[in-house]
Parts: sequence; structure tokens; C-alpha cells
Amino acid sequence: MSNNEKYKQRKEVLTSFFSNKDYKNDMTPKQVATLLGVPKAQKDIFNKIIEQLENENVILLDRLDNKVKYIGNLSEEYLVGTYEARTKKTGSVYTLKDEFAIPDGKTNGAMDKDKVLIKVSSKTSKKREAEIIKILKRGKTRVVGRFIKNNNFGFVEPIDLKSDDIFIPKKYSKNYKNLDMVEVEITKFKTSNMSHEGKILRRIDGKKGDDKVYANALYKSYMLDELEQFNEDVERELLNIPDRVYQRELDSREDKTDLKIVTIDSQDTKDIDDACFVKKLDKSHYLLSVYIADVSYYVKSMSAIDKEAIKRGTSIYIMDSVIPMLPKKLSNGICSLNEGVKRLAIGVDIIIDENGDVVNSNIYKAVIKVSKKMTYEKVYKVLTRSDEDVLKEYEDYIDDLDTMYQLSKILYKKRKNMGSIDFDIKETKVFLDKNGNVENIAPHNITDANKIIEEFMLITNMVIAEQFYFMELPFIYRIHEKPDDEKLRALNEVLGNYSKSIKSLNNVHPKTLSMILDSIEDAEEKQVVSSAMLRTLRLAKYSSECLGHFGLAARYYTHFTSPIRRYPDLFIHRVISDYLEKNGALTTSKLNKYAKQAYEYSFSSSEAERRANKIERDFVNLYEAIYMKKFIGQEFDAVVSGITSFGMFVKLENTVEGFVAFDCMPNNDYYIYDENKNILIGKNTSVTFKISTKVRVKLIRVDVMSRQIDFKII
Repeated sequence: MSNNEKYKQRKEVLTSFFSNKDYKNDMTPKQVATLLGVPKAQKDIFNKIIEQLENENVILLDRLDNKVKYIGNLSEEYLVGTYEARTKKTGSVYTLKDEFAIPDGKTNGAMDKDKVLIKVSSKTSKKREAEIIKILKRGKTRVVGRFIKNNNFGFVEPIDLKSDDIFIPKKYSKNYKNLDMVEVEITKFKTSNMSHEGKILRRIDGKKGDDKVYANALYKSYMLDELEQFNEDVERELLNIPDRVYQRELDSREDKTDLKIVTIDSQDTKDIDDACFVKKLDKSHYLLSVYIADVSYYVKSMSAIDKEAIKRGTSIYIMDSVIPMLPKKLSNGICSLNEGVKRLAIGVDIIIDENGDVVNSNIYKAVIKVSKKMTYEKVYKVLTRSDEDVLKEYEDYIDDLDTMYQLSKILYKKRKNMGSIDFDIKETKVFLDKNGNVENIAPHNITDANKIIEEFMLITNMVIAEQFYFMELPFIYRIHEKPDDEKLRALNEVLGNYSKSIKSLNNVHPKTLSMILDSIEDAEEKQVVSSAMLRTLRLAKYSSECLGHFGLAARYYTHFTSPIRRYPDLFIHRVISDYLEKNGALTTSKLNKYAKQAYEYSFSSSEAERRANKIERDFVNLYEAIYMKKFIGQEFDAVVSGITSFGMFVKLENTVEGFVAFDCMPNNDYYIYDENKNILIGKNTSVTFKISTKVRVKLIRVDVMSRQIDFKII
């Protein structure tokens, strides 16, 4: 009997043992090994099988009491997932298929990123709730925060505002001063009658009174410092990654190096995934060729680089720096579509008619040489003919850019006619000086140059998704499910303030929401209603099932165009490359492997994306607080951006958002919150505040640690 056959036999024995109806879910791995008479020489094999059975969701190893639980003995209402805190008392658990809200009192002491066992209490389309039964694995054991010192003890307020305070015994805090920013190791986790307890490991670098210490603390809180370097196995593999493309790698590829292929990105972009070429074929047809870096050629499945990319899931962008998914030798080097050098790419040729319809498409492996690295700023100046120096620099590409602009407008019109929703929300741009100090906060400037690339990437993602969906190959799709009826009803109340409404809540089409937004003429009202509408919709995520994208009104959609920065793109590149190399004849074992990976990576990539978004948002909020601190006492024009039962939020023209408490409202009036209409009404004055009401505010308080900005209505 071969070693492989012996392994399978032992695995079957263990599976049968755990699935026996008499197994009580109360044995440790050591007890199981003893009972089954596993020799010491086979201990490593035994542990490997235990790990594999857990990965396959056959068993659950409860690492807190070290007991092996057979999942089949748990009823369907028990599920395993990852906890994500929303507040100190509430959160959500994400399982492989669903998201469940965890209400106040049902978290069982769970912290952000803990792996937990939940019991589902409600699983209807309107309400999905659960309670956490067991913490299976802690997501983190270290916390960063501000030390508050008392005579006999102290506690640390985490800079992660959704974490509970940590009690610090006196013996662990002797060498630290009040208000020091510190890193803490949790030694005892919270129970029903005891707070978290820990010991201080070190002080966070930074001078007292310097707000940058909070940025350092937040950075370490998310353990981003540990992601600055790649592990030794990755570094070892990088030694075999070439710095240039060799001739032998081009034999099976289409040579597109003679085309005027261009990239359009921000000025400081170094990891360039995508390039394009556009040609007008006749009066009514265009050829759009999109070229995406062939990252999967260099990053092989289950290599050390690949495993690290799966773990990271996505690159994280913080102001003017990046925590990359892939090492710079790949992301900024051989995979980046840099100007003037040969690069391997996957090409997609799409023929589009004057109505924006796709007439034909073809996907292939290519070698390209970008002839011009362009920037959004300069392309916009070419389109508007507003800068003679730029026009001279781009003189060989002016006609090409005009053609690209024409095609992008055709694609945009087609997309809008299909019902795609354009949320008019200004993103925040933080400007730092060379010393990392905040110079300015302003809306991120989006021009027609940005929109050209946006339209080209959208249509490419749709074409790829549709083609591989009908091939019935394992794939990862980008999905955006329909909103809940309950949230749509709440949105209708907001829309009622502007004499707008959604007529059919049960079968809402994205075009309905798109038309409502387009009908709002006031720019500030449109922005605020866009925000309210966006909060109504579900989060987009990754899935191995093609469920459509509501916001884009797209039946088929994927993420194909950024394999340097997003793992799902890299994965589907691998599937596509395999398909092209094998002329579609993939083996059953390969298809099964891809199907399993698509299912797993959809979950892990969605989780990584949520984490990256949270990190990026927290840093923006932190720098907003640091920037606004110097304006305390000054007045600003603002609009109401949110209404709550405890006050309202306002947004300034520079996109900074802050809070107005009831005691900072005008006329010393008592304000009543109308939940149905989502408005505040003064009891004595009848003054009404609703979303998009224009107000004049005074900045009265900024707390950098909590990222809290408070205003007063004047």
C-alpha cells in the first residue's frame, strides 16, 4: 500500500470516528490519538489530518478548551464565522455564505477578527441575527491605545474605538506615564464579570503633543508594520523572478509591441495593472484593446508568494503610501506595465458599436510595450485643450485620446440606459507634506480623464464575466445583491423630503434609483441623497456564484483588471491562462480544485477588502481630525448629512464630517426625532432639519484620539 493510500485510510478512520453518533464533542486531540492508538512516529501525520479535516469543515478544533467537535453533530443553526465589531457592544459575523448581525448582549466577549461559533436566531430575508456561543480563535492578542494611570492601577483606551478598555495591574505599568501611547498584550480576556486584563509591552514612538503619535499608534494597531516586509520564503522565491521579459516567454503570445498602447494613472502610481489601445474601425465601430498585467505567469499557485497574497488579499492605500499585496519586485517591477519595456499581459479585444453594444470580443496572451505613461491631470488638459505645454508633449496622441473620450461617452450612455447608478459622492483627498504633516483636506478631483479608464475597465470586467460564466468554468465574480425591503422603506422616507419615492419596493430596479438621483438638480442635495442611498444598499463582495451587480445594473461582472492589487483578479487570471493554454480542455481534477479555491478565496478576499476599507477610512478620519484641530472656534458652511436620535451629522465643503449634539442646536430648543421621516423638529420653534439642509456651523471641539469632530449650529 502506497503512502498516499495509507494517508487516505487513516483520514477515513478519523472521519468515521468523529461522525459516530456516540461521539460527544468533548475529547482533546491527544485523547483521540491515545484512544485510537496512534504511534508517536505518526503524530505529525495525525495532526496534519486533524488540520485538513478542520479546513474541510468536517470538524472544529476549539482552541480555547482544546476539544475536537464534529460539525455534523451540531445542528444547522450553528455556524462558524469571523466577527467584525461595529461598536463596543455590537457587530457582525461573516460566514462563508452569509452575514449575521450580533446584537448588544450577544457578543460573548468577542473582539474584532475573532473566529467564532454562532447560533442563528433569525435567518429571514429581512433580519439575520445570531449570538456568539464560543470564541474559537482569537484574531489578535495585542492592542494599541492611550494609557490612563491611577495610583494603584491603570487602563488602556484602544485607538480601535470598537474595542473595550484593558485593565492594567500596577506591576505592569510602573514605567509608564499618564497619556502615554502604548502597546498592550492581553493576558486575560473579557468575561461576563471581568474586563480584559493586560500588560504594557512598550511605548509607541512619538513626542507628547505631536498628533503623529496617533498615526503611529493606529498603524501598529492594525499590525501594518508587520506587513512592511515579506517573509523569508517569499524573499527566497523572489531571487528567481526575472527583471525583464525573455524571448522564450514570447513564443506563444501575440506580439502587440508595435501598437500605441498607453497607460493613464495618477502621477505617483508605480504599480500599473492596465493599459489600453483604441481605434475607430469605421463610422460606427470601435476597437477597444485592454491589456492587463499577466501576474499569474510569475505568481504560481500555492507558491510562497501566492500564499502571502491570499493572506493579504488586497493592497492597502494610506495617503501617499501603500502596503502592497505583492512584493515591489513584482508590483513595481516585472508585472507593472511601465513605459518603454516589454511586459507580459492578458489582452482583451472588444468591438463596440455606436450604441455601446459589444459586437465581438477575444481574449488572448500578449506581449506589449507601453509607448506612453500618461496621467489623469495631463490627459484632462489635452481633452480640454487647456495647456499648450501638455498639448505639445502629447501631440502624437491627441487624436487617440479624442477617440478614447468619444468611446467612453458612448459606453457611459449605454450603462446609464441600462440603469447603472452613479453615486455623486466626493471622496476625501488628504494632502501631506514631506514630513507627513497634513497640508490640506479637499474633495478628490475626478475628471473626464478618470472616467475614460473607468468605463474601459467596467466594460472589460463585464465581457470577461459573461464569457466565462457561459463556459461554466469555476470563477470569482464581483456581486452586489438587491437591497432589503426594510432599508428601502427607510430610504423612501428620506426621499419623501424631496418629493421623490420608490414606487415598487418589492421589485426595485437599479434604474429607478438612478433616475431619482439624476432628477435632483441641487449639487449638495444630490451628494447627500447619494450617501443615504449608498447606505441603503448592501456591500459589494466576491462570490463563486454569478449573482449580478445591482449598482451597475450588470447581470455579469467580475474583477479582472487589477491583479497586482487584488487577489480575486489574480485568481481568475490563473483560470483564464490555464484555459487558454489548454484550449479549454481542463481536467476534472483541475476544475474541482479551481471550484474549491473560488469558493474559499471569495470569502477571504471579501474579508480582506472590508478590513482594508476600514483601515483606509480610519486613517482619513484621523487626519481629518488632526487637520481640523487648528480651526477650533472658526465658522464654516455645511450641509446636514445624517439625522439620528441623539443629534445630527454635518459635512463641510472640504468633505470633512462632524457631529452636532442636541445641546449645540439653535435657539435652546428641544428637538424631536421623527424616525419615519428622518428629520428633527424643534418643539417650540418648529424649526426642521433634514438631510441636505444648509447650515452655518462653528467648530467647538476635536478629539484626535477618537477621531471626533464636534460642531455647533450658529
